[in-house]
Amino acid sequence: MPVPPLARFALAPIAALSLTLLAGCSGQTASPSIGVAAPPNARPADAPARAPRTQQVEPPDRGDRPPPTAPPTGPPSSNPSVDPRSDNRSTFALDVDTGSWTRARAQLSNDRRPDRSQVRTEEFVNSFEQGYRRPADGLAVQIDGTGVPAFESPPTRVLRVGVQAAEQDPRTRPPANLTFVIDVSGSMAAPERLGLVKSSLNQLVGALRPDDTVGIVVYSDNTRVVLGPTRAARADRIRGVIDDLRTEGSTNVEAGLALGYEQALAQRREGALNRVVLLSDGVANVGNTGPEAILQTIGKAAQQRIDLVTVGFGLDSYNDTLMEQLADRGNGFHAYVDDEIEARRIFVQRLASTLVVTARDAKAQVSFDPDQVESYRLLGYENRDVADEDFRDDSVDGGEVGAGHSVTALYEVTLRPGGVPVRPLATATIRYQHPDTRAPIERSAELNALQLAQSPAQASPGLQQSIAVAELAESLRGTGWASRRTPAAVATDCAAVAARIGDPASAELADLARRAAG
Repeated sequence: MPVPPLARFALAPIAALSLTLLAGCSGQTASPSIGVAAPPNARPADAPARAPRTQQVEPPDRGDRPPPTAPPTGPPSSNPSVDPRSDNRSTFALDVDTGSWTRARAQLSNDRRPDRSQVRTEEFVNSFEQGYRRPADGLAVQIDGTGVPAFESPPTRVLRVGVQAAEQDPRTRPPANLTFVIDVSGSMAAPERLGLVKSSLNQLVGALRPDDTVGIVVYSDNTRVVLGPTRAARADRIRGVIDDLRTEGSTNVEAGLALGYEQALAQRREGALNRVVLLSDGVANVGNTGPEAILQTIGKAAQQRIDLVTVGFGLDSYNDTLMEQLADRGNGFHAYVDDEIEARRIFVQRLASTLVVTARDAKAQVSFDPDQVESYRLLGYENRDVADEDFRDDSVDGGEVGAGHSVTALYEVTLRPGGVPVRPLATATIRYQHPDTRAPIERSAELNALQLAQSPAQASPGLQQSIAVAELAESLRGTGWASRRTPAAVATDCAAVAARIGDPASAELADLARRAAG
């Protein structure tokens, strides 16, 4: 769809915001990759079962954090239904963020309804394992779909575009050079804030290799380096610094990131995985507190391949917008940690995915046959739109995809009667750059009407679950399917999927949908 293109911003040492353009190259095309393998949501063998969630109690407001953001007066923006006779292409940047789902899970588990403006459908869906076939290298794309009898007026199909990144053997990944920027302001004074930050980082230290390097910057109303570049072989030294962290003062996120990037640039190792990891509740009340002012500080380092990972903590007074936008601008991703199991998933079990980038500036473009498709609507990715004509413009920012990550996009589609079922009704193409050479790569997959499952019960488990997750997200947002499915009906649908799939993730989804229904 024609929309203003995304831009990457850079900040010279004392300069204002400027647009950064990367040189484009010619593309190459590979054959389609279609297939489903492992069952969804398979939990690693060493992952503990998630314990029943307990009520989280935030500390009293001590005057150093702003009041919680008031709920918006109306629903957030949502992608419209589009007639492919006027625009048959849908283009967006790939996104692997999952923070919106994890925080909503924590809120619903504490019988709190998430702020609808912070519910991002794509992050809900991308939080669940899909069981896509894993390629030997780079990214693979597949497309499948099903009818949805529950949405019978008009008859609706749901198409799923799935992108899977190749795995990275943790033993052969490049060494990591990590700079942690840790919020130690007064707003972090709670066990599920700084306490969980400490336990998360202590888990991470145990998963690092001896040749990895760690540095730590802390910030409140002032900033300081508490640990210079230290090899992970000195784990006791690193853990000692982590355990000694204490909260104090107000919050200057901008100054913390500035010092963190200064340290990261100074200790940058050629050929290493150079990353800044921000751990915070995102609350800023000293210095530049608006997202745009803070976003400007990270462009220069992003150009030098120092990517930013933002990890959020805290149930209340959490600045979701800032943390998500920082990750997008910093060529990284945004996650949210609500308990030690999630911390272990991000920092231990999926460490290679957290650190290793498989594809840079990745975009997807789905083309619909206007003779077969009456309308289509992309669920989510509202803030990842890319103009159709910019799909092959490699100077326009896309998304970064880590090793082993999967990305899923769902489309609500209405078919025209009398179409030719053997002709492709949709073609999904992904374009990304090799992380080292920046050479562009394209891969495509097609779907015709004969390949559609007749109902979700006949579809793959991953597709069934994706539809149920998207239903819950749309219901919480008050957009799209919310006008066609009541919260109680969504809870029933999620329970039915959980009964068919029978795994812990789908059972948890059903429980959260029940809580959301009240």
